[in-house]
Amino acid sequence: MPIDAVNAAVKAQILAEALPYIRRFHDRAIVVKYGGNAMTESHLKAGFARDVVMLKLVGMNPIVVHGGGPQIGDLLAKMGIESEFRQGMRVTDERVMNVVEMVLGELNQEIVGLINQQGGKAVGLTGQDGAFIRARKMLLRSDTKPGEFVDIGLVGEIERIDAELISLLDSRDFIPVIAPIGVGAEGEAYNINADLVAGKLAETLRAEKLVLMTNTTGVLDKDGKLLTGLTASEIDRLFADGTISGGMLPKMGSALDAVKNGVKSSHIIDGRVDHALLLEVLTNEGVGTMIRADDAAPRAGT
Repeated sequence: MPIDAVNAAVKAQILAEALPYIRRFHDRAIVVKYGGNAMTESHLKAGFARDVVMLKLVGMNPIVVHGGGPQIGDLLAKMGIESEFRQGMRVTDERVMNVVEMVLGELNQEIVGLINQQGGKAVGLTGQDGAFIRARKMLLRSDTKPGEFVDIGLVGEIERIDAELISLLDSRDFIPVIAPIGVGAEGEAYNINADLVAGKLAETLRAEKLVLMTNTTGVLDKDGKLLTGLTASEIDRLFADGTISGGMLPKMGSALDAVKNGVKSSHIIDGRVDHALLLEVLTNEGVGTMIRADDAAPRAGT
C-alpha cells in the first residue's frame, strides 16, 4: 500500500476514535487556561488557535482564559521593576498593575486575532466588561507567622462570576477569550491569577472540563515521575507532603476546587506538545494529568 494511503488510513482511524468524545462533549463547556510556551512559540500559538476552532466546530463550547506572566515579567524587567512573588502570586502595586493591564490587553487582542484567522469567531473580554468578574483584595496567610496575613497589593480574589455574558456569547457561536482582570466594589481593577479565574469560571458554568496548559508534562511525584490520573484525595495528600509547591499551588488549587465543585474533570497538560488540547480532549491517553473527584471513574472511557 502506498505510504500516503497508510497515512490516510491512520488519520481516518484517529478521526473515528474521536467520535465518542465529540458526541459525549457536544454542547458542553470546556474552559481552557492558555499559558506557558504555547503562548510564546509561533507554531504552538497557531496550533492552539486551530485546536480551539476545531472544538467549537465539532459542537463543544471552548472558553479561553489566558495568562501573561512571562510577558509581564519581561516588560517589568525592561522598565527596571523587579518581579516579586508570594505563594505563586505576583505582588502588584499601581506601577505593576499598569503593566499588567497593558500586556494582557495586547495578548488578548493577539489571541482573538489568531482564532479568527483560523475561522473562529472570538471575542476578547476582561472581567471588567459588564463587571462579570467581581473581585476583592486578596490577603495571603503568612508562611512564617500563624494567624497573620500578607498584603500583596492589587491582587484580587474572586467574589463571583456572572456567567450570563459567557453563555450569551456561546449561544451565538462566539469563542470568549478572557483576560484575568477583575473589578472591585469601587470600580478598581485587580490582577487575578489566570488559573484561579479559569477554575472559578469552570465551576460557575458547571463545565465538562477545566484544562490548564503549562510548561511541564503534568503533575510529577517527588521522583519526577508523571502522575497521569489522580483523585481529589490524592491531590490533597500531595499538597500536605509538599510535593506541590510554588507556582503550582494556584494551578493545582484551582484544579482541585473545580472537581470538588461540579466540574467533571480537570487536566494539567503540557502546552509544549503540538495539539496538546486536542490530544487531551479527544483521545483516551491524553498528554498530562487528569484529576477527578474521589467517586469518579478513571481516565479510560473519559
